[in-house]
Amino acid sequence: MSSLHVVFRIADAEYALAAADVLQMESYTGATAVPGSLPYVTGVIQVRGRIVPVIDLRARFGLPPAAPTLDSRVVVVELKNRTVGLLVDSAREVIKLAADQLRPPPRAMTDGEDGFVRAVAHLGKRLLVLIDFAKVIGEDPVHGN
Repeated sequence: MSSLHVVFRIADAEYALAAADVLQMESYTGATAVPGSLPYVTGVIQVRGRIVPVIDLRARFGLPPAAPTLDSRVVVVELKNRTVGLLVDSAREVIKLAADQLRPPPRAMTDGEDGFVRAVAHLGKRLLVLIDFAKVIGEDPVHGN
């Protein structure tokens, strides 16, 4: 059985999320800062009349910050009625991954990334890291919904 995944890039790595969880992708033009929010929350944006918190995945993954570019995207994801935007360096591709293409991540990846990695897919010369969205957004409520 295969399923569609949205592929996005952060720094030099490619990541993927189940397309079924992705509502839409938006160009990133900035977010309104929210005082007292978590350090990796860049602020909030309005998407189709809803206020959506934006998580900077570079900050969440412990990577150095980078200035947004024309390729920067907010991948709007919904999980259990909770909508969150993920700020990524670029996102343009949707691919089909078969279950037999997914491998458990090496233990060093799950220990070092706070368990953000759900699986790894090897596609020819490409290596895709499938992230666990629920762990990325954390158990603590992110401001807004």
